[in-house]
Amino acid sequence: MNKVQIAGAGIGGLAAALACARAGHQVGLCERTLDASEVGAGVQLGPNVVEVLFSWGLEATLRQVAFFPEQLQVRSAATGGLLSSLLLGEAFVQRYGAPYLTIHRADLHGILLQAVKATGRVDLQFGSAITSFTQNDLGVSAEFSNDLQTQSDLLLGADGGWSTVRKLLLNDGTPQPTGHLAYRAMVPQSDLPAHLRCDQVTAWLGPKLHVVQYPVRGGQWLNVVAIVHGQVQGDMSHWDHSANAADLKRSMALACAPLRELIGAIAFWRLWPLSIRTPMRGAHEHALGRVALLGDAAHPMVPYLAQGAGMAIEDAAALAWVLAEPPSGKNPFGDVPAQLQRYAQVRWQRNALVQARAIKNGQIFHATGLMRWGRDAALRLLGENLLDMPWLYGGKAHP
Repeated sequence: MNKVQIAGAGIGGLAAALACARAGHQVGLCERTLDASEVGAGVQLGPNVVEVLFSWGLEATLRQVAFFPEQLQVRSAATGGLLSSLLLGEAFVQRYGAPYLTIHRADLHGILLQAVKATGRVDLQFGSAITSFTQNDLGVSAEFSNDLQTQSDLLLGADGGWSTVRKLLLNDGTPQPTGHLAYRAMVPQSDLPAHLRCDQVTAWLGPKLHVVQYPVRGGQWLNVVAIVHGQVQGDMSHWDHSANAADLKRSMALACAPLRELIGAIAFWRLWPLSIRTPMRGAHEHALGRVALLGDAAHPMVPYLAQGAGMAIEDAAALAWVLAEPPSGKNPFGDVPAQLQRYAQVRWQRNALVQARAIKNGQIFHATGLMRWGRDAALRLLGENLLDMPWLYGGKAHP
């Protein structure tokens, strides 16, 4: 059994705490905020991630609050015309062994938090931000903002895109702005006209923008995210404020009438400038010695493949898997640095591929001119073959 210290109790940190606790490890989990609330809006989870969550015993609670769409459709933001569609639902269960679901981020966070507490193996501290750590052959010593000091066999940085653990470990700069702004909103479907309500995932594409909408909370609420080109001033690491809806409406001036009507029907938006790192370049960006990184701390990604939360959950499953490897004769109590290197080798290339494909999708989604014409033609012609991604949905968190 290892003592695992985790910095950050977002979705990735909670997933790691749950996976490690289920594997029999003792876990310390520290979160800089003062409570367990989670900001944000909707999350899409493909079968590659849902399979992991179901294996942790969360299927029943997920089915109470998630939505299981039957279809993904792609439309032109300019004309409203259907470009392509992909069957989800039972088709994905048959193909990949688990469904595709959509869920409010706060609901997913709450499910993971309750499961973590139920293990009885996790010491959870709020108002506790990591400030420093040192590591040696025997373990990791860490200090936190609330004067907490911990000793552990390993330290996991799950503290987001502006990770303090990453800064202390790698000192390789910060995520850089993409020039894209994400306006996010949640609205009860009952507050919308009947023709604007939604029971599937719909993506409206470009030029220089795209909008994604899908139900959450059992279909009772609609999640909408509109991504446009633009810049903001200020500290982007904690940007989350009430957006000016008029700015978004101006960005949608050339969109089709149904899309403009949807945007106009929602009064309250929150704004996030999107930032990114270069896709992972090696295993060292996941782990060095007894310190590892997970989720956005290791591989922040733009949301154009809907896999940010998913890759963090896959990371958590892989970490618990490597820590469960039986000790060798040479290392009767386990070799944590070697196990973390195994974790890094298992994960970094898949995460780098997802990061790169998400960036590429952003270029495709927002295409203009001939590239936009070619995109639309390819979607009409190839349809499901372009939208389905067996390499992603059929992939595994670990061997």
